[in-house]
Amino acid sequence: MLPLAGERKNARGVISEKSNNEDIIRGTTTLKRGFAHMLKNGVVMDVTTVEQAQIAEEAGAVSVMVLDKLPSDVRKAGGVARTASIRIIQEIMDSVTIPVMAKCRIGHVYEARVLEETDVDMIDESEVLTPADEHHHIWKWDFTTPVVNGARSLAEALRRIEEGAAMIRTKGEPGTGNVAEAVTHIKKVNDELRLIKSIYDSGDNQDLVRIAREFKVSYDIVEQTAKIGRLPVVNFAAGGIATPADAAYLMSLGCDGIFVGSGIFNANDAKERARAIVLATTFWNEPEKVKEAQKMIDERQSMIGLDVNTLELRMQDRGGSA
Repeated sequence: MLPLAGERKNARGVISEKSNNEDIIRGTTTLKRGFAHMLKNGVVMDVTTVEQAQIAEEAGAVSVMVLDKLPSDVRKAGGVARTASIRIIQEIMDSVTIPVMAKCRIGHVYEARVLEETDVDMIDESEVLTPADEHHHIWKWDFTTPVVNGARSLAEALRRIEEGAAMIRTKGEPGTGNVAEAVTHIKKVNDELRLIKSIYDSGDNQDLVRIAREFKVSYDIVEQTAKIGRLPVVNFAAGGIATPADAAYLMSLGCDGIFVGSGIFNANDAKERARAIVLATTFWNEPEKVKEAQKMIDERQSMIGLDVNTLELRMQDRGGSA
């Protein structure tokens, strides 16, 4: 049974249709969160071309995320990053059999509308692109297509879920090849989940009210999340993952899967690295298999990593206060 904490009844994104005299309902919370559950224990790879998408599918990726530029190249460009070309998205959709996702800017309702009309399988309201609205995220209940959001903390995650997110990814710091921030974010979420779980188990409802006020979310979603002891939606890790060992470590911390961006296609051994990261993600709890995956890559071929403490642009901060 899928957790439905935060569900909004009679959302505009739920559509009833008839097909061959059968009633069909699309856009329900169960369908949106259920799609994300189908991706669990898998790897979603950022791609910019048909060739990269085909490499990802052959490597065993459960989905691809289409961008105009990889996160590391967005940093180098130094300008405004927008949603990818619709033509490229459609070409990739025609070339692979796995689900295709695409990014829109935070708060940019019409980029999301265009992506929904393009029939992508999931929309990522992403901090990798330049936010269109610094103070408001998209109200995702109005969309039939499921939406994934980034978060650095339990408070951010629950705010996005109350807005209608069907999936969460801990942000990390995209385009750096440095996994440290991704580790920090999932550990913070886990610590806060343990805290509210202990408060719930103690029966201190007043303290849960205090937490809800601090998190700027409803008491109901805090209580339901505390009861199950985990997020009510699938939670993948993202940001800075570059090696099979990175992926396995994040899975061991309780992530449901992995998003990999620049770490694969900005390396000089993309095909081998893609297969290795999928292998390590699948068998994260078998160190011997992870070792074999690590042997498939050459560290000298890895993308050049960046120290997050020296970055002028911290993508993870975008949209965090909303």
